[in-house]
Amino acid sequence: MSKPKRVLFLGLFSLVFAVCFFVGFLYWNFIFSKATNDKSDVVYEVTPQKTFMTIAKELEEKNLIKNAQFFNVYARVIGLRSKIKVGEYQLSTDMRPSEILNVLVSGKSMFRPFTIPEGYNLFEIAELVEKYKLGTKDEFLRLVFDKQFINELYADKLILSADILSLEGYLYPETYQVTKYMGLKDIIRTQVRLFRRNFDDIIRQNKISYLDASQILILASIIEKETGNAKERPLISSVFHNRIAKKMKLQTDPTTLYGKSMLSKKLENNITRADLTAKDNIYNTYMIPFLPPGPISNPGRDSLMAAIEPAQTPFLFFVSQNDGTTRFTESLLEHNRNVQETQLDPKARQGKSWRDLKQ
Repeated sequence: MSKPKRVLFLGLFSLVFAVCFFVGFLYWNFIFSKATNDKSDVVYEVTPQKTFMTIAKELEEKNLIKNAQFFNVYARVIGLRSKIKVGEYQLSTDMRPSEILNVLVSGKSMFRPFTIPEGYNLFEIAELVEKYKLGTKDEFLRLVFDKQFINELYADKLILSADILSLEGYLYPETYQVTKYMGLKDIIRTQVRLFRRNFDDIIRQNKISYLDASQILILASIIEKETGNAKERPLISSVFHNRIAKKMKLQTDPTTLYGKSMLSKKLENNITRADLTAKDNIYNTYMIPFLPPGPISNPGRDSLMAAIEPAQTPFLFFVSQNDGTTRFTESLLEHNRNVQETQLDPKARQGKSWRDLKQ
């Protein structure tokens, strides 16, 4: 090779090398190096409407990557550009772009706690679902009353009967880890599965022969609504068991209130004297002779245990004292006096009782 050609070749080689080195440097700098060494957590959401370039530009704006164009080229080269999944992701400014891309294609959305308190009914849970932005109240209520969905759960042996009116009682009160994009069906199925696991364990301990499993669940749901005091639940249970044994009506306000919610298909918080004599309310235990046709809340383990292990008492009546405690009695005369003192006397209630017994 002549000297001029050698010089030209070396020049071209040096230029190509310099260009490759520069491109490689940029590639490494923008793709594998961190945008910053200052760590701060960023919650980033990929919605169905976002294009990849929109995502890349937003990541650059949030100081998660250095250059959106290089990020786009990198994702295209390694074949992940079209594999970004919808979700809510926990990212950090000290993550490398390659790590960020791996998170976005993993589909592993952030988990958030979703707590169902003991004793909440379907209408109350529907409010929580909307508050946590897991769906709308209407969508949730449609699902828990959907016969086709109920039949699916029955086929999976997660519920006791396919003839139930709704999934009331089957949504176990617990704190669940859910994602923003988890479907309501999946969330509900998880709740029902946890209920069945706990309920089966409790039923194995049941020695009450005159109530079947479905009736135990209904009774536990009433006990749950009648008191928030765990120590009093076996006493509350004893009253109901004693009344059942004597073939007395249960005459419990929460069932009547729940029936009112069922009729209006929304959460009701007050009952009147007229509600206590309503014959169209199939949950009105002031009118029906036995347990209502289904649970009125989603009971926790303590109430489920109280339903199968009532205290041994002669009590037939109880009334709230509006302070978290309850008065129990065997005598109707004494019970009426207790009601007068704790519920009908406005000074005793002072707005603390949910019972609004208006004419």
